[in-house]
Amino acid sequence: MNLRVALRGGAIVLILVVGFVAGLYVDQAYPEYVPYIGHRSTSRIDLTQVQEAARLIQADYVDSNVDPKKLSHGTVQGLVSSLGDPYTIYFDPEQYKRLQQSYQGKYTGIGIYLSFSTGYPAITGTVPGSPAALAGLKSGDQIVKVGDKDIKGVTADQATALIQGPEGTKVTLTILRGSETLTFTITRAQIQVPTVRSATVGNHVLYVRIYQFASNTSTEFSATLKNGLPGSTAMVLDLRGDPGGFISAADDVITQFVTSGETFETHGRGGVNRHQVGSQHGASTVPLVVLVDANSASAAEIVAGSLQVHQRAKLVGTTTFGKGSVQVVSAQWPDNRPQGSDAGRDGHARQSDRRLRRGTTVAGLCQRHAAQCGIGSAAGWVDWLPRNRRAVSSAG
Repeated sequence: MNLRVALRGGAIVLILVVGFVAGLYVDQAYPEYVPYIGHRSTSRIDLTQVQEAARLIQADYVDSNVDPKKLSHGTVQGLVSSLGDPYTIYFDPEQYKRLQQSYQGKYTGIGIYLSFSTGYPAITGTVPGSPAALAGLKSGDQIVKVGDKDIKGVTADQATALIQGPEGTKVTLTILRGSETLTFTITRAQIQVPTVRSATVGNHVLYVRIYQFASNTSTEFSATLKNGLPGSTAMVLDLRGDPGGFISAADDVITQFVTSGETFETHGRGGVNRHQVGSQHGASTVPLVVLVDANSASAAEIVAGSLQVHQRAKLVGTTTFGKGSVQVVSAQWPDNRPQGSDAGRDGHARQSDRRLRRGTTVAGLCQRHAAQCGIGSAAGWVDWLPRNRRAVSSAG
């Protein structure tokens, strides 16, 4: 169930941790709204000092043109940051707009995936057919400048703000490719990011990759099964590098493979929320292997863990990220108050059934079947399957 909160004007948006899973990992369901059903804290926050600080700034600060909205946003940012919880986050209206776009699978930009694990953002892949792909940007390119701005050490959100922009406008990137410095001027366009892609490989094996669990994932996954399963003898579900998304999409994916029982549970202040298996079982009998890695998180862990507990799939790969908490979006309105931020970290204790054989990588196996997948060269396949997605953002 996707319940959305309608935001007006400059509504303050909070993403808060609200619970933990019993036996399974719970998702970072950013765009979903869950109405308050729990017990609010009886303690009150003394805002006297905050109000006095605001009064002094407005009365005595050297610049009389202080923006009250910035003061308000800064106050909320400080309250949230004081929790010391990386999963309880404050978004101003512009940041929230970009967040929504990322989970709708579309935005206006150039179509690149970025890693922020080094000083300069590195391109880990391009969206097929995007302006970035057509311009010749490649996996491994480092972005040194956007326009005239050096972007060493920028955050994902800062990079997103610089690279994205109105449709039809141009952005100039200075790229470091090996020892060579290149300049690309690219026209921004509407980018539609598929969250599910598939191919038939080997001996009639259906390979399906889920990039993230967005608002369109359930529909895309259902269509993929309908078109790809007939004639397939087995299936590989690749969740490597999947950072999560909607828990409702995770629920729908699990339901395609499992015919009864619970998909997962979430525990929080308001009690236990049990998610039951739905009615669409498009792949309930096909032999299934699920690929995971250290960057499989949240919704990806829900799906992998649930399929393992139901003895519906074998997991292959390495220990997953282990987020173990769920987040929801709350607008700061009287009827939509934030939920509690206490979260367990128990998670799903069992590890993958099997690891890859020494010297064998899934990427290597995929490369050998690249030509069969209709996406061109082996290098193109690797671009399609970025292998370092925990630090990756669809920033452009």
